[in-house]
Amino acid sequence: MLERVQGKYRRTVAAVLCRRLVKMQNAMPLISFTFDDFPLSALEVGGKILRQHGVAGTYYVSLGLLDREESVGRICSVVHLKEVLSQGHELGCHTFNHCDAWDTEPESFERSIVENQRALVSLMPGSIFETMSYPISTTPRPTTKEQTGLHFSCCRAGGQSNNVGSVDLNYVRSFFLEQSKDDPGKIFDLIERNRLANGWLIFSTHDVTDRPSRYGCTPRLFRDVVSRAVGSNTLVLPVSAALKEVLGGARNGHDLFDDSFRPGGFST
Repeated sequence: MLERVQGKYRRTVAAVLCRRLVKMQNAMPLISFTFDDFPLSALEVGGKILRQHGVAGTYYVSLGLLDREESVGRICSVVHLKEVLSQGHELGCHTFNHCDAWDTEPESFERSIVENQRALVSLMPGSIFETMSYPISTTPRPTTKEQTGLHFSCCRAGGQSNNVGSVDLNYVRSFFLEQSKDDPGKIFDLIERNRLANGWLIFSTHDVTDRPSRYGCTPRLFRDVVSRAVGSNTLVLPVSAALKEVLGGARNGHDLFDDSFRPGGFST
């Protein structure tokens, strides 16, 4: 009971404080597919399914985990980072140390963001993370949310819902597939409701294997969801490309930002 109360409190304060709200300007409904941690199966299996349907996704990576064996399987290596980009996918930030968005002190969380960007530049000169996702809890402290939003065009959270009408760019909602693995009809229904609402639906997961971790999904489920998304008269785009559609009509997108929340980039 206490854990549920704490979880609700954290989700509430994360959702209502330090917002960077913009009105959604997309001409068509949008769907994005994202993978956290970037285990190899996310590219070798999930990426293959996306390519078979002619679409691309976003891979959120913690560069401090490269080549390690984690609960979601083997994490990618440098060669896979380059492969993701060559296939038209997006690389996103997941902090260098895979920091819990709530339990980590805001200053440490921000240092890990900067360290991840510096590591990316060292490995792939000229590259930059445009978007990020909050690791582990997916629920940031308000101060963490505010500071993180200054570094990225948008920051993806959880929430098990889509974004309709307006979106908080510091807390873009997403839907983790594994939470409805036993009820795929719920996922398909959300795709249809997102289409009718002209919304932005972001699907999230980790590994894509026949025996997934508690954080992943099976290839069959992933394939069914991608197929349904592509066939729904919806634009399926990586997060950064979908965001450009959301910000459509504004000069470089910046006219829609509050002055106190303009992405500030990375200091070196």
